[in-house]
Amino acid sequence: MSKAVSANAGTVGRQAAVIAAASGLILSMGLPANAADTTAGVSASTESGSAQTALAVTAAPTATVSFERPVIKTTPAPKVETVRAQSTASETGTQGGAATEAAASKLADTVSSAAASGLAALAYTGIGNPYLWGGTTPNGWDCSGFTQWVYAQAGISIPRTNAWTAMRPTATPASGDLVMQNGGAHVGIYVGNGMMISALNPSQGTLLHSVASTGSSAFFTMAP
Repeated sequence: MSKAVSANAGTVGRQAAVIAAASGLILSMGLPANAADTTAGVSASTESGSAQTALAVTAAPTATVSFERPVIKTTPAPKVETVRAQSTASETGTQGGAATEAAASKLADTVSSAAASGLAALAYTGIGNPYLWGGTTPNGWDCSGFTQWVYAQAGISIPRTNAWTAMRPTATPASGDLVMQNGGAHVGIYVGNGMMISALNPSQGTLLHSVASTGSSAFFTMAP
């Protein structure tokens, strides 16, 4: 290579220095451009381009390469909760039926109690009215006419005489039940606490009095 350079230098009349690098690349340095010919310029440019194309990045075997790892956030999986089994349709139906029946029974008792209380209250409004044999109005009534009128005000129809035959006997009378006395000779409305209201006779009219004061008694009710 030195010989070629020397020969070239002798031909064109210019000096050149060539340095051979340990890596194998050839570095050249020319004299000023005015001392070079056209052919030399093209050759240098071509060599320079070739050198740039062949340039590679190398690293020593002991070099350490590191990469940044992105931070990854994790969320724990949701806990699976056990769903409690619902009651079956048959169980629900049975319980619902029992509840409905109990509610209906309670309602019936309430209605009966309210009706009885209403009858007693109506009986109290008759106190002081005159006694009249065969009468059926507040202007004058007898014992059976009075009881028929009281029940009629509550929307209940009973016979004028022997009304207890349309009812059922009871050993535990409630307010509003019928009191039949002396084998059917007298009748009145029971109002509780051993008391009754009846159209007793022409001299006393309609009044509140003790059940025991007017003879033997039997009680009858309209409740189911």
